[in-house]
Amino acid sequence: MKKVLFVCLGNICRSPMAEVLFKEKVKNKGLSDLIQVSSRATGSWNEGDAPHKGTQDKLKEVSLSCEGLHAQKISADDFHYYDYIIGMDENNIRDLEGLSPDIESLHKIHLLLSEEIGLEKEVIPDPYYTGDFDLTYELIDKGTTKWLEKIEQEIK
Repeated sequence: MKKVLFVCLGNICRSPMAEVLFKEKVKNKGLSDLIQVSSRATGSWNEGDAPHKGTQDKLKEVSLSCEGLHAQKISADDFHYYDYIIGMDENNIRDLEGLSPDIESLHKIHLLLSEEIGLEKEVIPDPYYTGDFDLTYELIDKGTTKWLEKIEQEIK
């Protein structure tokens, strides 16, 4: 089983959107028993909060739900448990590298939109600040499709 963790600053906008969208793609490919998906934050100030209303509204618009999700901060155990820890922007990547409990976990940290999956390196702007949940969704959709292609090749 491959375990994928999406991470953003507060785990209320980008990473829960990525989690829900990626889970849906995994389910549609019939791979739910082979790929586990979750999301976390690099910070703790939103712990326990539901996803941002903008994230909820955008997901509802495309007939997806983030019901039951609540913000959680990444833990040292997460670095050992997950195979892929995917950040949304360079700040997330730097924070994750700083939070990593050991050097062995650093290879698991990746940028969502990157050359590694055949895309131009790009950050996912934080819609908490930009208010543009449509752009966030569009970029996350593109990135999660490519990550699923990569992981699907690994498990076949």
